[in-house]
Amino acid sequence: MAFDGIVTKAICSELNELCDAKITKIFQPNKNDVVLGLYFQGSNYALNICTDSQYYRLHLTTHSKPNPQVAPNFCMVLRKHLIGLHIKNIITNNLERVVTIEFEGFDDINDIVLKKLVIELMGKHCNIILLDDQNFIIDSLRHIHSENSTRVITPHVKYSYPTTDKVNFLDCSSFQEFRQLIYTQNSYIDFANVSKIISKTFNGISHSFIENALNYLGITEINDTSLEKIYAFTKDIVNRTDNLQLQFETFNDKDYALIPCDDYENLSLNFFIDDFYYNKETSEEFKSYRNSVLKLILVVLKKYKNRLLNINQKLKDCENKDTYKLYGELITANLYKFKNDNLSEITVENYYNNNAPITIPLNTRYNLSDNARLYFKKYNKLKNTLNIVGIQKKETLNELDYIESVVYELENAKTIQEVSDIFEEISENDIFKEQTDKYKIKHKTAKVKKSTLTKNKLVSFNPLKYTIDNFTLYVGRNNKENDYLTLKFAKKTDLWFHTKDIHGSHAILKLTGNIKPDNDVLIKCAEIVAYHSKARNSSNVPVDICEVKYVKKPNGAKPGMVIYSNNITLNVQPKES
Repeated sequence: MAFDGIVTKAICSELNELCDAKITKIFQPNKNDVVLGLYFQGSNYALNICTDSQYYRLHLTTHSKPNPQVAPNFCMVLRKHLIGLHIKNIITNNLERVVTIEFEGFDDINDIVLKKLVIELMGKHCNIILLDDQNFIIDSLRHIHSENSTRVITPHVKYSYPTTDKVNFLDCSSFQEFRQLIYTQNSYIDFANVSKIISKTFNGISHSFIENALNYLGITEINDTSLEKIYAFTKDIVNRTDNLQLQFETFNDKDYALIPCDDYENLSLNFFIDDFYYNKETSEEFKSYRNSVLKLILVVLKKYKNRLLNINQKLKDCENKDTYKLYGELITANLYKFKNDNLSEITVENYYNNNAPITIPLNTRYNLSDNARLYFKKYNKLKNTLNIVGIQKKETLNELDYIESVVYELENAKTIQEVSDIFEEISENDIFKEQTDKYKIKHKTAKVKKSTLTKNKLVSFNPLKYTIDNFTLYVGRNNKENDYLTLKFAKKTDLWFHTKDIHGSHAILKLTGNIKPDNDVLIKCAEIVAYHSKARNSSNVPVDICEVKYVKKPNGAKPGMVIYSNNITLNVQPKES
């Protein structure tokens, strides 16, 4: 359901319970949000005003937001004029998404001060406007002075309320009037277009409100009877906004609707909206951040895959190096038999193959001895290439293995903090340096959260924990945490788990004293480790187990990369618990 006029009226009716609250703080976390700190009857509240074009809204909030060290100009103006004043009234204009908060207080010489804050929640036209007692604009979040605009919103200009061509639903006194207004503009109404028609006819009623009403009332077809039910339901909801006999109901965690109720809880509407939009914005921010980081990782992954293709092509070319050596030797051994220096080929006996005849192509620009030299040169070049490219292939495969492990971690990350930890990890790696530097430049305002550091000042440490028959299993969430878990946190006698030749988390089973886990415990631990791996959806996953003292990290190895020995392997079906 959109934050329409009905929701706005309900939220503001609830906020009127805080009339006489004192403004103690004002800050502007970002370009779209302004937060007013309120003190009322011994308690502190925070009123969040969001002017985002998609998630515009007004409500109390319990979720903290960052307070910039340097306040924007509009925030400074609000602080100058509003801090210390009390909320006198919160007014909505019919069912318009325009809210006026009236403030009252005293200045330095004890004269009464009156100010207004007008909040226009109108999609891409959202705005916050500060007015004096004569309704002249002191300042606004967004200034509007375009010739194409019907209103001018700039300082020292008289404020005028936005206008609309829609009908005020509150003026409808009967169903007959409601029906007549709908059919005046539309000759045909059916189930598919009824919500759109009603929302376009009346102000403050959103398309999604009518859809939720159809669902709540169980309406499947449109006729006069069903239209009267819609009218009665809408009228009832609007009337209930005054006495707050309402509650929000969530649909599939993606939408919400206002429905009647008799057991209203204080400020419950505000806090529902707060949690709903916080979860929604957090989810969107997480997806956007994760996809951005994944995109830059995939660029590097593609680069190394192309490098591997080139290496394999070079190795394929090196397969013929011994043939070139053979050509050189046979030409040298048979120089005395040929006198024509412009031959295109010669046929000689191959003494490496029972003197079978072999034809050797020649470059007519050179004599026989030069052709032999060229073949030896080519052989030596390919021999050297084979040695170098062999090393390059090993390094590239290691890099690819590491990059794919990071992709796996990112695909399984569930919070912004986990993505931030992964970004921090790849930012410290040279193979991602070019891409991460570009990302930091492009997203200058992006907030990459700092991790809470452990004693080694290198990584955050908050592994997943599982309790299994009085034993504790720790599972790493990313490569840096895997390293710390295995190499710093674990004792040499603890047990180390990892899926065999499959990307996944390191896991440590902590042991105390001489108590050893039985086979059932090992199987349960292995099932959890298999679940936290790339083979989560497989039915039979091999998991290696050994003591931590047999796990080593080679010099120069990437985060999360280790070698181990003295292990046993259990084949299990992945289970989280």
